[in-house]
Amino acid sequence: MSTSLLVTKMKAYADSIGFECSIEAKPSAFVSKKKPEVDVILIGPQIRHQLKSIKLSVDPIPVEAIDMVAYGMMDGKKVIERVIELTSS
Repeated sequence: MSTSLLVTKMKAYADSIGFECSIEAKPSAFVSKKKPEVDVILIGPQIRHQLKSIKLSVDPIPVEAIDMVAYGMMDGKKVIERVIELTSS
């Protein structure tokens, strides 16, 4: 449920700044299946222990764990700003 709320807040912020993106929350088992369709993969802090294996399975797509504070505060703005940084480099 908390992930759904964060996704909603991320979409709202992205819309407010005109940042076109598609945001989906999926179980980690779907990550490699989504590889051809994504520019960035963010994982919830609760599964950050899987970060290394996820990175290996989708290389060269950037993969990052969502900042724990941003996740806890449901700070969609901070998460989208990080996505913008990752896609700009």
